[in-house]
Amino acid sequence: GQYVSPDLVNQLSENKGKLTLGGETRELTLLFSDVRGFTAIAEDYKDDPEALTSLMNQFLTILSNAIMKTKGTIDKFMGDAVMAFWNAPLDTPDHVTAACRSALQMLADVGALNRERMASAHLTEDERRRKKMKPLAIGKSGKVHPINVGIGINTGVCVVGNMGSDTRFDYTALGDPVNVASRLEGQSRYYGVPIILGENTAKRVVNDFAIIELDMVRVVGKALPENIFGLMGDESMRSRAEFQEAFSTNSNMLLAYRAQDWTAALAIMERLEPMFAALDLPMKEYLEVYRQRIAALRENPPGEDWDGVFAFTKK
Repeated sequence: GQYVSPDLVNQLSENKGKLTLGGETRELTLLFSDVRGFTAIAEDYKDDPEALTSLMNQFLTILSNAIMKTKGTIDKFMGDAVMAFWNAPLDTPDHVTAACRSALQMLADVGALNRERMASAHLTEDERRRKKMKPLAIGKSGKVHPINVGIGINTGVCVVGNMGSDTRFDYTALGDPVNVASRLEGQSRYYGVPIILGENTAKRVVNDFAIIELDMVRVVGKALPENIFGLMGDESMRSRAEFQEAFSTNSNMLLAYRAQDWTAALAIMERLEPMFAALDLPMKEYLEVYRQRIAALRENPPGEDWDGVFAFTKK
């Protein structure tokens, strides 16, 4: 019950055969999340591990609630990171959509936690209790560190089940889609986009959410390239005319970039930047990535057979 939603627990109680020993092959949507800049946060709490534990528990509870609210399964906690998946142990037909909604809920709830912590920083413990605010976990320096989360989501066929030794095992998922989801989470810091989707996920929800194509990449450990996308918002964001214009303009920028028309790509970026800003989308780092790449490619032209794929050398 601490790892899946209560309704899943009830269904498993009534259908014990659904939770099979060993592994089974299923299509899953997988999510990895991590805290950006956690090392700096932990450094400030080095003399007060209890406060750090309290802060991480507040944060991980928010993520857990978002996962279980959408009928996901928490695979494991890894320090400040979480791995979860949808469509096991029981069928979740809308598992791709559910994972995306969970990720957006995580961002919204972590943002609310950051605002509450900042608002209560100057209050005494008695004042916080009177206002029914959560206890404020801060380090010895007195700083209130905002928590920024990066999320990677990918969909694919995996082996999922009870795996481990005879004396200790976990219900977990294995397979290439798991590795890709983990790599996507790592790349969210590179582009400055909080939620990155793999191609298999994005093409399933492109009509349901606000999605922006980011790049064509080859992640560490993968031979084949993959298009990756930023999940920027829900249906309300997608339906806005301003977003549709930004989506189209971004697609044109990528076309110019892949055609090695550096001048056109940079000119389109100049128009694109205020569009993203007007929508309050965190795309400054993304655009800066392309400006720096174009500067490097002008210095060292890639040749006519260049496929536009960026190969990462770090996880």
